[in-house]
Amino acid sequence: MHSFEYANPGTVQEAAALLSAKWGENEVLAGGTDLLALMKEGLHTPKRVVNLKNIKELEGISKTEAGLRIGALVTMDELAQNAEVKASYKAISDAAAGIPSPQIRHMGTAGGDLCQRPRCWYFRTGYGLLGMKDGKSLVPDGANQYHAIFGGGPAYFVSASSLGPALIALNAKVKLVSAKGAREVPVANFFLVPASDTARETALRADEILTEIVVPAATVKSATYEVRQKDALDWPMAAASVVLTMKGNAVASAKVVLGHVAPKPWDSTQAARAIAGKAITNDSAEAAGKAAVADAKPLSQNAYKVTLARVAVKRALLDAAKQKG
Repeated sequence: MHSFEYANPGTVQEAAALLSAKWGENEVLAGGTDLLALMKEGLHTPKRVVNLKNIKELEGISKTEAGLRIGALVTMDELAQNAEVKASYKAISDAAAGIPSPQIRHMGTAGGDLCQRPRCWYFRTGYGLLGMKDGKSLVPDGANQYHAIFGGGPAYFVSASSLGPALIALNAKVKLVSAKGAREVPVANFFLVPASDTARETALRADEILTEIVVPAATVKSATYEVRQKDALDWPMAAASVVLTMKGNAVASAKVVLGHVAPKPWDSTQAARAIAGKAITNDSAEAAGKAAVADAKPLSQNAYKVTLARVAVKRALLDAAKQKG
């Protein structure tokens, strides 16, 4: 690991003032579950690491006029166990509770989950975001069993965020703060699909800190369902977050967002349309799952993900429908 300067600010303003506008100059440290690995692997070699863990204003879950505020330093454990989140935003608590490692749930933060880098082994071994060698992507003809089935390239990695699909389905926003001021970005616009190795996969800028997540208040039913290969520490192979606004026993409107199947959480308008106006039954949920993967384009080794994504949508819908309200 390269040597670096370590800064320990006490406020967001102090932290933002320590950041450079150029990527690679600095990194922010929250739970450290991704950053430390990136630094050990030599993928990130910052001159300065800015520790956020002592900034109290980045903590806490609270109800506000705007909805539910989740501080960037809130841990996945806190999200999984918070009574308000479990009662009114079940898709979020499901996603947080689904992380199998107690250590990651205890250390990993909500802000860090959204900002973590791709887990693609081509990226992690130095071939860049697009997995390129000699001007050609290694992914389509390589080991691609965990890669994207949506998007069609040139980016084939999958978004590693557990919370992203649920937050998009719930129309959440994030607050990004720099020394120049603050801006709000819908989570749906926070994730980006890079067209080059010099681009980034989120809208976060090098001189910004993600300080909080705001989820608007709404009377909805929601759930997240993930399919993992094993119960030990692992990332899902496919996931789905659904949000349902009901009119009696029928779905008035729906949001269906897939996870771990594309370079960003994948909003399936086809699945939402397929379930709208219908009661949630085994057959209607199955039809919505099929609609969700109708446009999937699997690679040579990951066609199984189509089935897993379809099942994740179906089971998330059936789970959400069981909720009261």
